Amino acid sequence: MLTAEAVKNQAKMMGADLVGIASMDRFEGAPKQQDPRYIFPAAQAAVVLAFRLPRGYFRGIEEGTYFAAYASMGYGGMNTFYMPIVLRELCCFIEDHGYEAAPVPNMFNGTSVLFHTQTFDPTVSRPVSPDKPHPDVLVDYRIAAFAAGMGEFGYSKIFLTPEFGPRQRFVMLLTDAPLQPDPLFEGKLCDRCKLCAVDCSGEAISTTETEKLVIAGRTIEYGKFDYMKCSIAYCGGKAEYNPFMRPGTDEATYANKYCGRPELAEAGGYPNIYGNNPAIEGARGCIRSCMVHLEETGVLTNKFVNRFRTTKPWRLG
Repeated sequence: MLTAEAVKNQAKMMGADLVGIASMDRFEGAPKQQDPRYIFPAAQAAVVLAFRLPRGYFRGIEEGTYFAAYASMGYGGMNTFYMPIVLRELCCFIEDHGYEAAPVPNMFNGTSVLFHTQTFDPTVSRPVSPDKPHPDVLVDYRIAAFAAGMGEFGYSKIFLTPEFGPRQRFVMLLTDAPLQPDPLFEGKLCDRCKLCAVDCSGEAISTTETEKLVIAGRTIEYGKFDYMKCSIAYCGGKAEYNPFMRPGTDEATYANKYCGRPELAEAGGYPNIYGNNPAIEGARGCIRSCMVHLEETGVLTNKFVNRFRTTKPWRLG
């Protein structure tokens, strides 16, 4: 019989850093458009895989000298190549044991804006029947990771694990194998220092307003988040944090463009890598400042000999 332990061991042997399993009832109450049960109605378990972002991926951006590693290996390479390979192999492993495994890779298609805005343009996609959501169902991997007992939401809405803090990305698969779910996380990582909000170059996270959602019967609260502001900063839309910004750029030309395309892509001055936006902002607040704080408080199990940050982060004049 296929067991949860066997699936976890196999996933880690194939390259996943962390694995958690959620029962499908934990997704009860999820928005219809984000409910994985519509993808595989007969599924009995969601297997969530986490892949760490090595701390060194952020080193070049921290120093303001090398931006390619985070964009290519931390985003494009992981989402497009490495994680899908491991996900496929785990699907095959489960199906070799007679159970179906439906992969849910972390690659948004052209409807990714819908994932953030929760508004659905009927010219983009249409439900195949009145009782179903628009294709594609866009699963929130943070919710899946929480349901699988892998950690908690930070104030920034970035997911935190006790091993790596904010430094990981997720994929998942759905299976009809009756796998034992993991218990929900009972620890405490985020102390609401709000450095994620204070240090965000896009000012995308509110320090005063919060939002809530309920997962598996638990209420989760985090800072109110502005996806438009985040997307602009992420793509290099703030000149003081983008050494590639084209001279004379007027921010008003892209201020209301989600991910800045095509205006910000031209003004930002850095190439698209593996089909991924350039990630010039380098997660300055939500990952880097959060990581620094969690390491200093000693709550993470992935520890380092030397501190990550020894000088004040750079900013162009």
